[in-house]
Amino acid sequence: MQHPASSQAQALCDGADRLISAEEPLAGLQMRCGGEIPGEIAIPALLELVRKVRAYNLKLARTIRASDGRDSITAWIEAQPEGEGVAIAIRSWQTVPLPAEDPAEVAEHRAAIDRTLAELSARLDAQQGVLTVESDAPDLADLTAAMQAGFGRPWTDFVSIAGSSHQQPMHWRLLDGANLTVAGSDRSWRAALFPQQAPGQEPTGFELCLTAEQPLAAQSAVPLVPAAPVLPQNEPGLVGRDIAPVLRQPIARIIANAETIRTRMAGPLAEEYSQYAADIASAGQHLLSLVEDLADLEVVEADDFNTAPDRIDLADVARRAAGILAVRAQERGIAIDPPRIGEHLPAIAEFRRVLQVLLNLVGNAIRYSPDNSQVWIRLEPDGARAKVIVADQGPGLTQEQQGRVFEKFERLGRSDESGSGLGLYISRRLARAMGGELTVESAPGQGARFILDVPGDLLAAAPVTCPKPDEQAANGSGD
Repeated sequence: MQHPASSQAQALCDGADRLISAEEPLAGLQMRCGGEIPGEIAIPALLELVRKVRAYNLKLARTIRASDGRDSITAWIEAQPEGEGVAIAIRSWQTVPLPAEDPAEVAEHRAAIDRTLAELSARLDAQQGVLTVESDAPDLADLTAAMQAGFGRPWTDFVSIAGSSHQQPMHWRLLDGANLTVAGSDRSWRAALFPQQAPGQEPTGFELCLTAEQPLAAQSAVPLVPAAPVLPQNEPGLVGRDIAPVLRQPIARIIANAETIRTRMAGPLAEEYSQYAADIASAGQHLLSLVEDLADLEVVEADDFNTAPDRIDLADVARRAAGILAVRAQERGIAIDPPRIGEHLPAIAEFRRVLQVLLNLVGNAIRYSPDNSQVWIRLEPDGARAKVIVADQGPGLTQEQQGRVFEKFERLGRSDESGSGLGLYISRRLARAMGGELTVESAPGQGARFILDVPGDLLAAAPVTCPKPDEQAANGSGD
């Protein structure tokens, strides 16, 4: 219900955009927006209008919109120069109560900010054991190396949790938001844990993000060249060594600040400004993804690039990939059908690289499948080879598209901003570096099957697989 003001209100600001005096209801809005009287104008739309009046030295009148966190406000404002300042008159004032915030949506926004600001990201299994870890923060180099050398161990073995005397690992809910100290870093850290789980079920894994209370630049200048690369077996080139580490943190801060503005966590804001902040955050995410893809591209195209093969179980890696992406799939009603518990397919490959490839394949399947469809992950022993197949129900690929889908920067004519066109190119390079191959089988309207083929482990026990389902799988193109 709208409530027009019963009388006009007057206000006056000086040449420094400070509100010197104001009558209600403008005075109350100024205070609820975090401002003071006298004090700088805290209402963004009003501040913009006042600055234009001063710049043009003209009287201006227009509708402004604002929010105080409780109501959405629309007002007709007339502003004119008065000395070095501006005189303000309110001719109309209407308020509409804002809808109640959805706690789940607020939590999702906070999670997006945590992920963006994270200076260390890791994937954990259901027991909080480390699966993968990534970080470019110089003061986390020792922690990153220790976690990489300790895959499978609980992540809490590598940090000190403030005020905790519990036996590790603690329940993940107690660790979410915990304050940490890290050997080799003078900064204070906070942990954020995001469970990968279906509704009503126990988590199948976690995403761990470590964020610092202050950026490294606040203590000392960030060197253009990090002291040590995260992956010692592959020396990064220009992008991975010089450009990516310098760009990641400022881009992440831009995204996080834009998300804070968009979700009005920093204070009330009109809807058009919130949408503008959302556009900034989206563009920042796209730029950050491009930086990461270019760094990966540089690694896999290096002349000395190699992998660290080990004995792995493709069924286990596939189940972990499905668990990591389960929540994203559920948001669109897509069901992921991974290998069953008890299935095994021994192979010789690098666990981390196989997981990276499968995350790309399953992620593409989710992105290009229709809502409420299904994605299958199947295993196929083939003599001395071991295959894992990702299939879904997308539009499929023509023969010409199948020939191009693995090319660098190929996006098959998409005009949206999702992906860089590097994911499948990098995945195929990784597969071949492990002595394997990545191929696709598809037809328009019939979907596609992306097949990762790696050497089998001939010394392991015979593979255990379930019969292939009689189902038509499909897929659209990917990055």
